[in-house]
Amino acid sequence: MSGDYTQADFLFKVRKAVRYIGLYGLARTLVKIKGQYHMKAAADFQGPRWVNPNYKDPDATSRNVAIIGCGNFSFSNIAYYLAKRDPKFLRVTCDIRKSRALSLCKTYGGSYAVADWREIVDDPQVKIVFIASNHASHAEYAVACIEAGKNVHIEKPHVVTQDQLDRLLAAMRQYPRSKVFLGFNRPRSPLFKELQEVLARESGPLMINWFIAGHEIDDDHWYFDEKEGGRVLGNLCHWTDLTLHLVTLEKAFPCTIISATPAGAKSDFVVSVIFADQSCASITFSAKGHAFEGVREVLNVHKGNVLANLTDFQKLTYEVIEKKTKKMLRHREHGHETNIVHSMAGSMEGSGGEAVSYVEATARFFLAISQAISSGKKVVLS
Repeated sequence: MSGDYTQADFLFKVRKAVRYIGLYGLARTLVKIKGQYHMKAAADFQGPRWVNPNYKDPDATSRNVAIIGCGNFSFSNIAYYLAKRDPKFLRVTCDIRKSRALSLCKTYGGSYAVADWREIVDDPQVKIVFIASNHASHAEYAVACIEAGKNVHIEKPHVVTQDQLDRLLAAMRQYPRSKVFLGFNRPRSPLFKELQEVLARESGPLMINWFIAGHEIDDDHWYFDEKEGGRVLGNLCHWTDLTLHLVTLEKAFPCTIISATPAGAKSDFVVSVIFADQSCASITFSAKGHAFEGVREVLNVHKGNVLANLTDFQKLTYEVIEKKTKKMLRHREHGHETNIVHSMAGSMEGSGGEAVSYVEATARFFLAISQAISSGKKVVLS
């Protein structure tokens, strides 16, 4: 079953919607459904831009957000959560498919939609740019926006090559007033933050085991284009980043990365990491068939007297010697809203932003893991 659920039979759609209401709530499920139809939008616009005839905002300065890349994630996550915070957030949308830029702009009441991202760079009213385009383009857009004095929120992965990382870091250092935020949302999940606090009270190395069941995607999906970095950079980077958050940057490097992935595997990976403090992590990503409830994630971790399990960012169980604690949220909470709103708030306040050291470390880590998997050889990352 592909990700296009609009083609499914009626009963499948009903079952999917009912299950998602239980997992994410009614409002979240409805926007996910709308996002499916947004991806199939056919209406287009002529010329370089479409100007919204219904755009009537006496306080035009309040609309200072641009979105580059108007796919499902932008529609049902970025724009959805920003609109919850401020319905008058959107200035301009951009996508190589004009129909998607137009659909998102109309739905969320933006001022105009364009096909050329350089118009966003040249718009002085835009203060923050959310970048959610194809992966290989993230760094190019981000560097141009940073150099233009704009803040950026870069969805994962923020780079797909070492050269892109070098250019992004150089721009961050040269233009420190431009804040950079990353799209790694799961560290802001409330259950993950609670787990971090529990583990921080213990000493010694960690034993970390991740199992992720992802979506099956077709072999001709754009993720598999060589320049885009494949599913290691497109998907696995979420959990490599989370692993660094558990170990902490101060104790992570140098680390040794060993892959146990079958040669030529495109969507199934097994990788092990030994960190500087002797913490060990095993990350297994499997995409075999249709995952009806979306991505499934299970973390088991052991440190000192703490033995913990985090399932789907909805259920957390941890034991500290004889004391056992269980937490169950009503819905899955991956930290999307908190992370997106955090970027918006930080941009408006001129505060926050990621440290250069973190932007570099998390990228070098997932690039090294990609190298280990593709080469089948051990990689030591200093």
